[in-house]
Amino acid sequence: MREREVVELLRKVTDTLPNTEERQGQNDMAMAVSRAVSSNRHLIVQAGTGTGKTLGYLVPLIASGKRIVVSTYTKALQDQLAANDLPQLIPILEQELGRTITWSVLKGRNNYLCRQRLDEMESPKQAKLDLDDTSAAVKAEVRKLIEWADDTDTGDQGDLTWSPSEKAWRLVSVGSDECPGAQRCPAADRCFSEQARASATLSDVVIVNTFIYGLHIAMNGELLPEHDVVVFDEAHQLEDVISNTVSTSIGSGRINGVITALRAIIRDDSMINALQLLAHDYNACLIPYVGKRVDLPFPPAIGAALVDVRLKIDQAVQALRAIDSKDDKAKQKILRAQMLANRVIDAVDMCLTAGRSQVAFVSGTADRCSLEIAPLNVGPSMDAGVWSKRLAILASATIPLAMPSRIGLDPESVDIIDVGSPFDYENTAMLYCAKHLPDSNDPRRDNSVHDEIETLIRFAGGRTLALFTTYRAMHLAADEMEKRLPYNIMRQDQLPKMALINAFSNDEQSCLFATAGFFQGVDVPGRALSLVIIDKIPFPRPDDPLLSARRDVVGKSWFNEIDIPLAATALAQASGRLIRSQSDSGVVAILDPRLATKGYGKRLGSVLPPMKRTIEIEEVKSFLRQLINEE
Repeated sequence: MREREVVELLRKVTDTLPNTEERQGQNDMAMAVSRAVSSNRHLIVQAGTGTGKTLGYLVPLIASGKRIVVSTYTKALQDQLAANDLPQLIPILEQELGRTITWSVLKGRNNYLCRQRLDEMESPKQAKLDLDDTSAAVKAEVRKLIEWADDTDTGDQGDLTWSPSEKAWRLVSVGSDECPGAQRCPAADRCFSEQARASATLSDVVIVNTFIYGLHIAMNGELLPEHDVVVFDEAHQLEDVISNTVSTSIGSGRINGVITALRAIIRDDSMINALQLLAHDYNACLIPYVGKRVDLPFPPAIGAALVDVRLKIDQAVQALRAIDSKDDKAKQKILRAQMLANRVIDAVDMCLTAGRSQVAFVSGTADRCSLEIAPLNVGPSMDAGVWSKRLAILASATIPLAMPSRIGLDPESVDIIDVGSPFDYENTAMLYCAKHLPDSNDPRRDNSVHDEIETLIRFAGGRTLALFTTYRAMHLAADEMEKRLPYNIMRQDQLPKMALINAFSNDEQSCLFATAGFFQGVDVPGRALSLVIIDKIPFPRPDDPLLSARRDVVGKSWFNEIDIPLAATALAQASGRLIRSQSDSGVVAILDPRLATKGYGKRLGSVLPPMKRTIEIEEVKSFLRQLINEE
């Protein structure tokens, strides 16, 4: 379909859909996606808030007739596509294109009820074994889930109208590490997960999350159905997610998972006790390295512990193989335990054979830590799994600086465009840098920052989202503001995230204090939010073990090539919380003088929307007062 025809089709869609209007940036994006399909060149699109990027890529791609996988970072966007965008869009496109268009959502296996586990629950003896150590509340939840299995068509946890506890859901589901697969499971013909996969195989459009797509890459393309195009929405998270999914992790938690599976089928206290002691000893040898890199080859204690883990779990596998059971349900429990144990053995082998292209470090806390093996560069995995195989469209409101090189995209094979945003930032928003504040290592900084926050919030009449780079800074500021201000000061750990955002949205004089988890995924249009405060430029931790290894590889230019792009993306995401609709207005206040005093400040500022800029607090006062008077 020609670009002109794509724009005309998009216009018909926006004319038909409720609360939707034609936007130039959306048209530009749709034409760029259409060109990418025609030329088979990868495309990176920066589409600012309000562009309508979902329609900007869906309409031209569906019109092309290509098979599409859309990969989203957040569950919220996945649910939005499944519950709102596609059900409204597909009927319009079917009528305009004159053909049937199918779509489906595919999630990880542990998001679905497991029919085999439910069948096992029908046996009172097996049910007693599974539920023996659980509370009455968990038992009641499991019974409720068993009843729901007769009513649901999907078995998808996301379709529940209530939230079961993690323990209850774990008893009626299985993860990919323990599922034996359709060919070896007697409940395969009724399996909710297999039904979802079968539906995806026949669909023109499949919606997944980026974690699932990362597993698809790690499994050499065996997880998802064949497709012509992949869209990575919220692409600014791509490097981190792929790094996590192609990594290997082995901690005491995985060993304890094997123990739980063994207990369900083996009554061998000596074996169980030996494995429990092994899990404890393994965790103990990792504790000195928590939050640190680990040399390769491993220090003797860790290397020996890994070998012990492998030998003991291999003994457990042999014990499972020796069980001669005639009961089909018991056979499935044995099979699941074998799968789980063998996956741990595979992980240990990958750790023991880690090479120079990988970095080892220990994550978690002293109570529960894990040895992680991650790639120094995700480029090779991305090239083998995506760039060399199919067309990729990457879209985000904020595209990180130097993104192509970070994810292994050849600059000659990709086009990069910025379609802007429909919002009038120059007249509706102001960027304020508190240049006069002390630097971060100055002992006067905390008091000065608190004075500045108080002043700004009083100017705004509450209505503030204050974002901090550390929990310490957040709580110190919140404690002070509760003493100084008459407004309701909320903190991110008071309620679940969405409940907290709703409470903040419904109280126009409230303030919400939060950390990095709220730099994205917070959508509060309207009068409830007029001021976003960011306490510091969100540089990554200097002691992050994976990043420190990547810095070593880059060499002297590490600050410009790694830290600046990461900080710029996080800063842009945090600033993007302010303007969420055409009628929004307000101030982004950055309480870090380095934005105005350091040479890299201009580079950071270049990724922010084109707001009015000032270092004078009186201009902020005047701007916010004008907004309040206009209301």
